[in-house]
Amino acid sequence: VQLVESGGGLVQAGGSLRLSCEASGFTFKDYAIGWFRQAPGKEREGVSCHSDSHVGLYYAESVKGRFTISRDNAKNTVYLQMNSLKPQDTDVYYCAAVDGYYCTGYMDYWGKGTLVTVSS
Repeated sequence: VQLVESGGGLVQAGGSLRLSCEASGFTFKDYAIGWFRQAPGKEREGVSCHSDSHVGLYYAESVKGRFTISRDNAKNTVYLQMNSLKPQDTDVYYCAAVDGYYCTGYMDYWGKGTLVTVSS
């Protein structure tokens, strides 16, 4: 099983990035895929979650209206489009997968993360 994030980088405040999470080794369409973020010394925060049926679609209040999650089952990939980025969005972003419809803190599989840095 692998989850590989990409698309992180350095961007100015107000800019955009699109993160990708490519999955392999499990039946992708049966899993909810979530994005989480965490900085050293901070608690992990759930950012967004997407299941194939949209039942468990979730956005954290801090990103609503700015971030959009989507998935392409044909490519086993989930995307996180991040617009109007703020310095407080700076974090390591992780994708994770769980069998079912809802993301929780207890996901089945985790990626290694991609760093997003937003400069002011």
